Amino acid sequence: MNEHTPEPSGTSSPSGTAGTSGASGTAHDGTGTPLDHSRAPVLEALERHRRSRRYPFSPPGHKNGPGVDARVALTLGPDVFASDVLALNGLDDRRMSGRFLERAEELMADAVDAERAYFSTCGSSLSVKAAMLAVAGPGEKLLIARNAHKSVIAGVILAGIDPVWVRPRWDTGHHLSHPPGPEEVEEAYRRAPDAKGMLLVTPTAYGTCADINGIAEVCHERGRPLIVDEAWGAHLPFHEDLPSWAMDAGADLCVTSVHKMGAGLEQGSVFHLRGGLVDPAVLRLRGDLLNTTSPSVLMWAALDGWRRQMVEHGRDLLENAMKLAGRVREEIAALSGPVPLEAVDLVGDGRAFAYDPLMVVIDVSGLGTSGYAAADWLRHHRQVDVGLADHRRVVAQLTHADTEESCVALLDALTELVKRRGDLPPPVPVRLPTPEGLELEGAMLPRDAFFGPTEDVPVERAVGRVAAEPASPYPPGVPAICPGERISREVAEYLASGVEHGMYVPDASDQSLRTLRVVAE
Repeated sequence: MNEHTPEPSGTSSPSGTAGTSGASGTAHDGTGTPLDHSRAPVLEALERHRRSRRYPFSPPGHKNGPGVDARVALTLGPDVFASDVLALNGLDDRRMSGRFLERAEELMADAVDAERAYFSTCGSSLSVKAAMLAVAGPGEKLLIARNAHKSVIAGVILAGIDPVWVRPRWDTGHHLSHPPGPEEVEEAYRRAPDAKGMLLVTPTAYGTCADINGIAEVCHERGRPLIVDEAWGAHLPFHEDLPSWAMDAGADLCVTSVHKMGAGLEQGSVFHLRGGLVDPAVLRLRGDLLNTTSPSVLMWAALDGWRRQMVEHGRDLLENAMKLAGRVREEIAALSGPVPLEAVDLVGDGRAFAYDPLMVVIDVSGLGTSGYAAADWLRHHRQVDVGLADHRRVVAQLTHADTEESCVALLDALTELVKRRGDLPPPVPVRLPTPEGLELEGAMLPRDAFFGPTEDVPVERAVGRVAAEPASPYPPGVPAICPGERISREVAEYLASGVEHGMYVPDASDQSLRTLRVVAE
């Protein structure tokens, strides 16, 4: 795709250099033509399409907008529908000979030091499944960090993979899990030397990051690929003071959610490939099993435009965002009660390897309340929405889009929250499990448990039974129970008490958690 050659296994280049080669025009495509990062092929094609006043006799049925109810257009805007065009026989011809998507993907790969990039309009939930299927198939083993997102567990079920869980690192003081390190991956390979590769989640939704380089070395010593679910890390290639990005740290295949920390539309995702351990043809074939045949040109265009923006201005934008995040932490620390966690609290021996400073993790237990209650109060009383809340924390995610004004709104809301501490509900009596209590026994393949005969039983009677469904507190959506695992009393009581006091578990059949679905006896 470009002139960059893969780095040897286990080596790392400085994060933040990724966008420079393409921006300067020194990289080339397969024909030797310099790549021009001022161009946005999909956006430009869409602009030409809109100017051409075409007459579509094909989907979508709203025909570029005339068929949309005026009340819908009033809320969504007519431009959404004018840009919602068919990819094949719409934006491009019936053989996609304009290569708009292909050229946009080439530019994306060059911008972040990947060899290939693939746009997905079904979110990273689909992209990570495609990545897994490209490495392991039915009955084959794959090392997976146990703090993986529920979409990873769905991939395990669909593919019939035999998961080998890699223990995350546990901070018992903050009751928080961090990505595993090379030592934990080594231990997992000793248990399963025939595993086809490793799937790692980094950063977590709390911004804590793994030693990707060290873990890649462990995998590559065995000739196995490392897949990184880097959904929260699309911005990492564009500033050297952020944690290293997967492609620069030796990973073979990486999935990013551009809509999370970038400027993509919801569901806009990209997966990136480097090296020779994952066959790109196999990746395309396996991904095509899951992908939509009606991709959203709107999402393609947003991904294309975000890449151009970050190559041209990303470093300055992220520099400003990090300065804002630093000032936000300082001002929160001056308040009485809430405590912003710093890198020193999260990074170190037995904890995370690195930390993304744009994720402002705020412990609100000093206010005598829970993160659930704090998040609800901020939303209902000050129109401030945080993405994640747990039994003692909220997480305020800053991006390049934040301004002095948005940060003042957050700080004013937190200041008022401190003043109203006497009105807040007391901490929730969630029965938090120990790290050991979260390590459930795998009794059967997740696929077999999920698709086999099942029954719903009261949660207290589910103890000792084999789970037939996942149960994932959301966000961040990490399953406390996976299909095929034997349910422990500790985890059952944790989930039941959590739901009773504000936890949301959307994937359980009974979201009240009065019952759990188990394998029929």
